[in-house]
Amino acid sequence: MRYANRSICAGLCVMVVLGVCSGARAESASSADLEFFEKKIRPVLAEQCYKCHSASARKLKAGLLLDSREGMLKGGETGAAVVAGKPNQSLLIKAIGWSDKDLQMPPKEQLSKEVVADFERWVAAGAVWPGEQAKVAVATTQASGANYAANYDHLRKELWSWQAVSNPPAPDVKNASWAKDDIDRFILAKLEEKGLEPSARADKLALLRRATYDLTGLPPSPDEIDSYLRDQSPDAFTKVVDRLLDSPRFGERWGRHWLDVARYAESSGMSRNYVYFYAWRYRDYVIDSFNKDKPYNRFVREQIAGDLLPAADAAARDQLAVATGFLAVGPRDFNERNPRQFQMNCVDEQIDTVGRAILGTTIACARCHDHKFDPIPTAEYYSLAGIFASSDEFTGIDRRRGARLDPYSDDHLIKLSGYTPDATPKKEADADEMRAQARRAYTKMITSAKFGQGYTQPMTPPKKVAMGVQDESRPGDIRVLTRGEVDQPGATVKRGFLTIPSMGNVPAIGAGESGRLELAIWLTRPDNPLTARVMVNRIWQHLFGQGLVRSVDNFGMTGEKPTHPELLDHLAKRFVSDGWSTKRMIRSIMLSSTYQQSATFDRAKHDVDPDNKLLWRMNQRRLEAEAIRDAMLAASGKLTTQAPIGSVALDLPPVEVRPGRFNPSEILASMNFRSVYLPVFRNAVPDVLEAFDFADPNTVSGARDVTTVAPQALFMLNNSFVTGHAQAMAYRVATQAAKNDGARVDLAYKLALGRPASSSERDRAVSYVNSYLREPAATRGKTEEKAKVEAWASLCQALMASAEFRYLN
Repeated sequence: MRYANRSICAGLCVMVVLGVCSGARAESASSADLEFFEKKIRPVLAEQCYKCHSASARKLKAGLLLDSREGMLKGGETGAAVVAGKPNQSLLIKAIGWSDKDLQMPPKEQLSKEVVADFERWVAAGAVWPGEQAKVAVATTQASGANYAANYDHLRKELWSWQAVSNPPAPDVKNASWAKDDIDRFILAKLEEKGLEPSARADKLALLRRATYDLTGLPPSPDEIDSYLRDQSPDAFTKVVDRLLDSPRFGERWGRHWLDVARYAESSGMSRNYVYFYAWRYRDYVIDSFNKDKPYNRFVREQIAGDLLPAADAAARDQLAVATGFLAVGPRDFNERNPRQFQMNCVDEQIDTVGRAILGTTIACARCHDHKFDPIPTAEYYSLAGIFASSDEFTGIDRRRGARLDPYSDDHLIKLSGYTPDATPKKEADADEMRAQARRAYTKMITSAKFGQGYTQPMTPPKKVAMGVQDESRPGDIRVLTRGEVDQPGATVKRGFLTIPSMGNVPAIGAGESGRLELAIWLTRPDNPLTARVMVNRIWQHLFGQGLVRSVDNFGMTGEKPTHPELLDHLAKRFVSDGWSTKRMIRSIMLSSTYQQSATFDRAKHDVDPDNKLLWRMNQRRLEAEAIRDAMLAASGKLTTQAPIGSVALDLPPVEVRPGRFNPSEILASMNFRSVYLPVFRNAVPDVLEAFDFADPNTVSGARDVTTVAPQALFMLNNSFVTGHAQAMAYRVATQAAKNDGARVDLAYKLALGRPASSSERDRAVSYVNSYLREPAATRGKTEEKAKVEAWASLCQALMASAEFRYLN
């Protein structure tokens, strides 16, 4: 394809650049940025800096204020402390990194590498600081003259998401014939208030492609396209939705959505990035749960306390244990040598995940101080912390011995690597050398045929082992840690939950119980005002590209308010009354007129509602990284829909995942199963996923970033994965279509774009292929068949690189 890359470069670049421009949609600073600041940045500033560099400092040093963004940007005697977006030019980063012996802060003790990395990330993201909405929240509570932290009762009654879910009647609308469902009536009523009309229904093929990607993450096949076009019955689309909901591909698609929320990964990340050999069991549990339409309240209970629930048999008991992997697959700092600090860091990460994933609440912001914006005092944080601290976590890595792995026998390494020692080691040093040689032999092998074309499952048979949690033998309450410091314990607080007035009293936790089961029940009570709201909002977001509450992981004061609060409550009530069925909720939304609108732009409507918050049309949405990769595999005919057994992680040695150790992109390039089954190693995400904004596996990611950057275009132009599958697609087009070029073009368009080509597109494509073949360099030294395949491959690659391939209308 060397000639092809030169010959079509200009034309392909035009297609890619046009796609970039037409599809660009950058997200504004998210509530996740604010949460990161409150959890990672503000506590360090308060603990380490405010004594000398705040408005309340007894004596302000160097004229520098670090208790406001304005103060940081203005700086002090030596200049600006922070240059937003540029950590390398920020004096604050230089000072806390101790890179200059004349500028070291704090002066007595250097901050950890992890803390410095947090500040670098914060500055690189724009040094986000709570803005106007947060200021309004504070002002509201302080208007009466009361201290913010002392006014939690007022906030609990005012925060919209903490109020009981209402059951509003559907509003009357003028255009009653358009509304198929109460969902439509709530949407239409808001549109009519603004004098707007909804858009026309999307055309059949746009709707088929939209639904197929939304429910399975894959494009419709040419046969499915032809079958749907032939079906002229009024319920043709309903039959499509029902077929897709019953497909095993549904669980792979919607399970991946939940894995984003569950911060799923197969390594620990952070300072010592060790492999989680059995995280994949939790992944498979999630996929299976969505395929079975497990009631969401049951799904949540199993992940919080599956090991404490009754089981019908041993197999069911095993699955319940696997479910608790939700609490164990997060990032862990196995370089932390203080066992108590390690435990409390793990507990904090679990609280943060449960809070944001299930409740849409940033509970972890109350670890070091009372929550600055939401009604969560530090005492209630430690009430929850006592529950998680009363459970043991099992990751496959022994936290009690710091960063060392659980024991692996020498036989294990020898079996993997084929290395045989000359003699039995007599000294520990000899044993270490033997293990090192075994690992070197194994590493020489992470590039052999073992990971070659057609890899479907690991060589190492999975053991009956899973990640998860279990109750400690002696659960109990814990003490509040002043400013979150483990060496500054305060008063003991009883284990318990958040105080939400609409839920009334909650039962006490028994002395011999961790409280996880009680927490699981509390989270899924029908009168919990958060759990159902948060989940239906997630479902809406995946179907429309944005939630009714756009800050999907934050329903607090710094999050956004719902655009349609009555509709949100209607959906939450409906969700619970329908048995917490995810599939029924999805089906109801997809069969609504609101979902079936076209994405056609209208200038007049845009002027009234530029962000489409009222949903006068369907949002144009870019496919996620996994869908883009899977679509290329499907178009080339190389996609393997059979799920692999286990994970590639099982075949890796018990060593850290780090640069130079192995390259996941090279290993995974030849694997043709769906992207949801690719192993996700923290800090080592494959190029094909990272290029298109794969979810950050270090944190809850309910809504992914959507960026449009030059490397994406270059990836589609130059990456061997793209060019290889373009060639395979070309061979498929050349051999499967009828023996005329027009039919080949139609097949190529159906495979890539989910529709046949128009007559003008067909003529241009045939003309392009023929002109390609007339170039002497295209045919020199090649058979006629090979030259034709290359010509068609250049067209196929152009289709893959187009905006229409990457976007849903």
